[in-house]
Amino acid sequence: MNEKRIVVKIGSSSLTEKDGALSLTKLTDHAEAIVELMNRGLEVILISSGAISAGFRDLGYSSRPVTVQGKQAAAAVGQGLLIEAYSHCFKRHGYTTAQLLLTRDVFTNEEQFSNVYQTLSELLKRKAIPIINENDSVAIDELTFGDNDMLSSQVSGLINADQLILLTDINGIYDKNPKEEIDAKRYQHLPYISETMIKQTSQNSGSKVGTGGMQSKLIAAQLANTLGVNCFVGTGSGKMKLVDILNGDGDGTYIGIKETVHVRKHKQWIAFHSEPKGRILIDQGAKTALLTDGKSLLSPGIIAIEGDFNQDDVVNVYHDKQQLAKGQVNYSSDQLRQVRGLSSKEAMLLTGCAKPEVIHRNQLILTIQEGTE
Repeated sequence: MNEKRIVVKIGSSSLTEKDGALSLTKLTDHAEAIVELMNRGLEVILISSGAISAGFRDLGYSSRPVTVQGKQAAAAVGQGLLIEAYSHCFKRHGYTTAQLLLTRDVFTNEEQFSNVYQTLSELLKRKAIPIINENDSVAIDELTFGDNDMLSSQVSGLINADQLILLTDINGIYDKNPKEEIDAKRYQHLPYISETMIKQTSQNSGSKVGTGGMQSKLIAAQLANTLGVNCFVGTGSGKMKLVDILNGDGDGTYIGIKETVHVRKHKQWIAFHSEPKGRILIDQGAKTALLTDGKSLLSPGIIAIEGDFNQDDVVNVYHDKQQLAKGQVNYSSDQLRQVRGLSSKEAMLLTGCAKPEVIHRNQLILTIQEGTE
């Protein structure tokens, strides 16, 4: 067990009874397993669903609500109850818990993105257990992560976790839906998640109480791998289940390769969370400099500017209809329209900018995705 920092995501299906209500027995089982990791000196961040399940009964619902307002009201009641239950379990073993409720706009805002990192880092330094959930009581579609699978992969990348563990009610990834096909075969290990595999996997292969099916777990694992984090999807019981998973004996599927490289925090934000404000079109020479030579983007290779943006905004970089990169610019769109095609020295003199690069290599992420326009 070489891992030091672990993100554990527990879905609703692994926390609830058959009627959808929160199971304190299951919650305690998960908490005890996390304690085993903490006692071994590991840092653990918990991403936990279950707020709606914890709260709907207290509002008089006979079953888990299906309306948006019902779910949000139940989450508002249940989130406190969920954290109270976790805190009670961990406190018995001498561990402090901390609650973070997040929405997607926290990640798209660079300053807030950095603040989340600083908060998590300090909590881990103090040996506390951060418990994170999406802020279901106030989130709207435009501000949601989609489900806690995606939230957990983004958090695991942000804090450079060594392993993301997605606990669910199915023991791994199969070539077919095991609930429908008796000859379905489980993958013990996958070096990566392909787009084909994601498209062939049904999103409906999850439980009735969760928001993320197996397809969402594949997408989350794919993102985690891209960010340099290995992933496990599966199930387990008992206080040793997480230890077993990290030792390679988990009941599920391991995803990723050992030789992973973490992506720096700022580049993560540029690549996966920032909202591009415009587009820079470049020539063949600039394309070669970016893709082959590992260079920064300079003004001589710029053909055209699309959109209006300011210094430090993020833009997409295109050659013809092919998106090559995203990056944070040192020049505004108005300045670039003045200096496109000019040398870096001329660009600096004309605009008064102190930086020769339009986008420095350290502020640039290659994407190389085919455009559709």
